[in-house]
Amino acid sequence: MILLSIDPGIEKLGYALFDKDKKYPTNFKYLSSGLIKTNKTLHKEGTFVLIFNKLSHLIKKYCPQIIIFEEVFFFKNQKTIIPVTQAQGVILLLAGQKKIPVVYFSPLKIKQIVTGYGKADKKSIKKMIDLTLKLPRKKINDDEYDAIACGLAYCFENSILLK
Repeated sequence: MILLSIDPGIEKLGYALFDKDKKYPTNFKYLSSGLIKTNKTLHKEGTFVLIFNKLSHLIKKYCPQIIIFEEVFFFKNQKTIIPVTQAQGVILLLAGQKKIPVVYFSPLKIKQIVTGYGKADKKSIKKMIDLTLKLPRKKINDDEYDAIACGLAYCFENSILLK
């Protein structure tokens, strides 16, 4: 089962892909991750079309059976909360069109599952991801790490629940 995890954003949207074994829930494999970057000069409509098209391409290429994304739980920057939730709307539209179920994880839950501490900092999350997945050596942006953490949390949680 292919999962697509997403850290929604307007300027940078992180994504990660995992392959999870349905028969053996503790078995999963990190496939890929990346960023969808938008151009600040685009109008909002163009930005959302770009996000929609890039995610559509990923979905067509990998055929995920589920989409997991970080729920907007609390936002420090009030200026970005509306565009981020609008980006979530684009993801939900795409998921609805493709009939892909969506699962939401709060940031607190992701941190709790990945590190064992719900208030872990970014450095701790990155360290746990690097230790667990042994990612290929490349520069990974925070938004990409957030998407990886989201997918990893789903894999870990469902491994425990299905035992």
